[in-house]
Amino acid sequence: MEKKKSAMKKFFGEFKKFITRGNVLDMAVGVIVGSAFTAIVNALSDHILRPVINWLLALILGKDALSDVYTFLVRGYDENGVLSLKNSIYIDWGAFLNAIINFLLIAFVLFCIVRAINKVAEARNKALEGYQAEWAAVKKYRKEGLSKSEAKKKYAEDLAREEAAKAEAERIAAEEAAKKAEEEAAAAAKKAEEEEAQKRETNRLLAEIRDLLRKEN
Repeated sequence: MEKKKSAMKKFFGEFKKFITRGNVLDMAVGVIVGSAFTAIVNALSDHILRPVINWLLALILGKDALSDVYTFLVRGYDENGVLSLKNSIYIDWGAFLNAIINFLLIAFVLFCIVRAINKVAEARNKALEGYQAEWAAVKKYRKEGLSKSEAKKKYAEDLAREEAAKAEAERIAAEEAAKKAEEEAAAAAKKAEEEEAQKRETNRLLAEIRDLLRKEN
């Protein structure tokens, strides 16, 4: 009996450990959020963007033109002699175009939402990094005997000096790059001038040789 209880206790202990593992919880949250996110994307695509696109296509191609784009391979008629899609063999270009439009809409909406989320996360991480740097600096200055306000003020001054030094370094780098570009342009112009002078000298020598040959003949 004690052995059975120990086995059951071990089993439920392993189960508890399994369901509380971080990757399992993350996967569960991902599946739930992913399902809700898919519903949002589909609703935005089906009920907002697609009707607008269909309305524009109707204006351009005519009423219900997209849904009536067929290429008949074999025409079939009903008992009244009316063309019947049910009895025909055809290529449904409208359904194909609708599928492409739906794919592009969902991809576009997903891209916009993910891009917005990434920007928010990036801004949050940047703000968090700034807060952590400020907290560490204030803590250091407090240990040196400064008050909290004095420590924050000193950190702000340090930050301003770093920004000024960074701007100065960028300015110097830009000036050096501009100077280097000017030197390269001057060197290229000088090289072109030398090549032109060499070309003129070569032409002059060839002309003298030609004149000498004419005199000898």
